[in-house]
Amino acid sequence: MKLRNIAVIYNKERVDMLRDRRTLFNMLLFPLIMFPLMTTGFHKLEARLTQKARQESARIMVLGAEHAPAVVEALRATGKFEIVPLAQDFKQQINDKVLRAAVEIPAGFGQPAAAADGPPPSVKIYYYQTELRSQLAVSSLEDFFGKQRDEMAAARLAGRGIAASVLTPVKTEAENVATEEKVTGARLGALVPYFIILFSLMGALHPALDLTAGEKERGTMETILASAVSRGELVMGKFFFVLTASLLTAVISLTSYGMTLRYTPPRAAVGAAGASAKAFVASFSLKSLAIVFGMVLPLAVFFSATLIAIALIARNYKEAQSYVGPIMIFAIVPAVISVLPGIELNPKLALIPILNVSLVSKEVLSGSYPWGFIALVFGATCFYAAIALGIAVLQFQREEVLFRA
Repeated sequence: MKLRNIAVIYNKERVDMLRDRRTLFNMLLFPLIMFPLMTTGFHKLEARLTQKARQESARIMVLGAEHAPAVVEALRATGKFEIVPLAQDFKQQINDKVLRAAVEIPAGFGQPAAAADGPPPSVKIYYYQTELRSQLAVSSLEDFFGKQRDEMAAARLAGRGIAASVLTPVKTEAENVATEEKVTGARLGALVPYFIILFSLMGALHPALDLTAGEKERGTMETILASAVSRGELVMGKFFFVLTASLLTAVISLTSYGMTLRYTPPRAAVGAAGASAKAFVASFSLKSLAIVFGMVLPLAVFFSATLIAIALIARNYKEAQSYVGPIMIFAIVPAVISVLPGIELNPKLALIPILNVSLVSKEVLSGSYPWGFIALVFGATCFYAAIALGIAVLQFQREEVLFRA
């Protein structure tokens, strides 16, 4: 097997592929624009919709308003709520999104402080879980009644000559001692390997199909086989180009993702209780990124060789697409499993393809370097990649596969 012949095949495929607009879009343009559009565009749209929902007056219904008319007037005075007349079907109205929430005020809520001994009254809030405007209404109602609770407690204590500070005898303070790299790794450590795996597969997909099934469909496979290069040199030249496309797409995608994270302005994320989360900036070290790239390299070899071996069976490009569909699921499912909470690297999981790379990369990006697992995962992935590459080479030796009509 001559390296010169492999290089000739590689350069031939490179020139042909770079003339294909679909390849350029999949390898270069799509990875560059996807993350800015998905991250910045989605965040801006989410922030705009959330801000619009916050500015709207929430339609609510008050059950038992006669028990605390002053509280009802205070609710109306906030300007955040539109109180509608009482109706029996308030739950259905919430489900139909006519109402955002309903508040049930029990009897005895408005009793004077001196007579309010015994179990405290319970205010019940009815709402539509997962519906944004209903959750915002609940958040505002909880804030309102939280202030009412504090004022009532302070009034009762004052009536008995007790300072309000007696309610908070102890304060707790939490201080984060984890490094920024570990915090970032815990948050993004599972997402980054997922994107690497996904885009390394996507980068290899189109070239692998075009250089095998596409060649057969165009009728140029016979011409290439009649050249002076051996079949082993032919498959290696094609394989190295598919591998280059896979790695290039992954690197461009990660670069785009990193730059998007770095320059995206902080935003507030609103949850069911109105809690906000601060944005963070990725601070992965060059050492961790280099190790992750080294772990992904044999995985990209595995993807490229597997796609070539499978696509070569097909008669044409369309048939090859149907064959590689399950490969996408095979690759994505283990990567998604690694994102689930409670899934941690162990000797058994270290032998499962794709999942092992995703889990060990998550550990590395969080600042932990389990060298034993790193070596085990790297060795196992290299073994699987060698098997896939061997199968791809054997496929090019089979006449019934190359000339399947």
